[in-house]
Amino acid sequence: MTPHISRKTRVTGTAVAAAALLVAGITAAGTAGASPAPAAPHGGAPLALSTSHRAELLHDASAATARTAKELGLGAQEKLVVKDVVKDADGTVHTRYDRTYAGLPVLGGDLVVHTAKGGAVKGVTKAAKADVKVASTTAKIAPRTAALAAESTATRSLGAKKVTAPAPRKVIWAAKGTPVLAYETVVGGVQKDGTPNQLHVITDANTGKKLFQYQGIETGVGNSEYSGKVDLTTKKGGSGYELTDDSRGGHSTFDLGGSESGNGKLFTNAEDTWGDGKPGNPQTAAVDAAYGAQETWDYYKNVHGRSGIKGDGKGATSRVHYGQNYVNAFWDDSCFCMTYGDGEGNKKPLTAIDVAGHEMSHGVTSATAGLEYSGESGGLNEATSDIFGTAVEFYAKNAADPGDYLIGEKIDIAGDGKPLRYMDKPSKDGQSLDSWSADAGNVDVHYSSGIANHFFYLLSEGSGAKDINGVHYDSPTADGSKVTGIGRDKAEKIWFKALTTYMTSTTDYKAAREATVKAATDLYGAGSAEVKGVESAWSGVNVK
Repeated sequence: MTPHISRKTRVTGTAVAAAALLVAGITAAGTAGASPAPAAPHGGAPLALSTSHRAELLHDASAATARTAKELGLGAQEKLVVKDVVKDADGTVHTRYDRTYAGLPVLGGDLVVHTAKGGAVKGVTKAAKADVKVASTTAKIAPRTAALAAESTATRSLGAKKVTAPAPRKVIWAAKGTPVLAYETVVGGVQKDGTPNQLHVITDANTGKKLFQYQGIETGVGNSEYSGKVDLTTKKGGSGYELTDDSRGGHSTFDLGGSESGNGKLFTNAEDTWGDGKPGNPQTAAVDAAYGAQETWDYYKNVHGRSGIKGDGKGATSRVHYGQNYVNAFWDDSCFCMTYGDGEGNKKPLTAIDVAGHEMSHGVTSATAGLEYSGESGGLNEATSDIFGTAVEFYAKNAADPGDYLIGEKIDIAGDGKPLRYMDKPSKDGQSLDSWSADAGNVDVHYSSGIANHFFYLLSEGSGAKDINGVHYDSPTADGSKVTGIGRDKAEKIWFKALTTYMTSTTDYKAAREATVKAATDLYGAGSAEVKGVESAWSGVNVK
């Protein structure tokens, strides 16, 4: 058998001879773009865990779940299930758990236990404050009744087509108010715009009343064909090369060829030169997708010490050429994959650096805080992807697409040359929120995300006028105050720490302020300029 080796190749934006572009060796691309870690004098910075060390921490936590549940005062029917773990430089361990009750999943029952180096519990962050208990786990309505109601909800609220609802699972709904016995139905099919549908509908198992709904497919937009010549790590086989990156967890890129289902076909090539920078060449979108994936991997690993989306060293997959004229891109947990449409007229694949960073960050959020994709937590979920999509774009330091605080600035979906979203003043898009109001939870998550996007810009750069990489910004504040930025590097680290150690599935904007203040305190100390900056930036978007 011919041995497989990784190769790092330069991929052209124009047709050039392959021999001139081959680069020997396995050096990881993008490392030069790494941002140096800001000092964390109080030991609150997360450690970069090796796969084996992380597995050991998870194993130890799993072996002690019964004891931990008892120490937390949970009921006899409650059990903990380990989901994730983060360890700080000072030895503090943050272990994230899901919860079951009488064997049933508790939605909104997730919690994070913060343990000091010596093993003492320093604190607990819970998604739900109420005690988890119900009078009975026997439902009064039939599962099929809940499924039919969920299908109707999908058709009525989303215009979904070809809806299918398998038998729902019985759960405890604890995310809002008093915990109740419920059904969770996941409705399949496709949404009105062609996006796959995974609508989760929560139904009271005793009354049949709909309690909650959220979309499991998380969508976003970006630009493509602007990265120019890029380095890719590929794999050599017996008959050529394939777009598989073994240096980044085995990430592979597949061609759906216009299909809306299946895994597609792995991109292969006789020579190690890919694409020509034009949308008519199917490889071009694959180049952008693979490049975006590797920059996202490198960003999380080199900046935050996280090896892969789940922190387990395993790569996701990318699928390009989804459907026909599909003007979107989406992350899907069920296939652990990133999928890109080809845009209007199949001429503008949505495969740029910030799109990859945005969509794959949905996977990071799912693997950590699990922010529900609805209401204020949904806005925070979307903002997290905008924040890290922007961070990846800055990290890549690609001269053809320099970092900015604009979302979708080059795809020109509306045909007017304007970005989709603006972080310095979100309302410039005509729909996003600049600051919090009591109605924020009722706004589409792509627009309520403006609150956190604006916070992140203010925390990074401050209020008022500023020019960065040739782009002019002028950021206001809700209360007219002046905010002084602490720098994007520190702002990214504060948001990441808050997401991975203090946010839960039900975190709203008020709780996000608390989480980021705690994160800044861990990283830079109580009363530090960074903590004051976080508080000032939140006040600037009316989150007090």
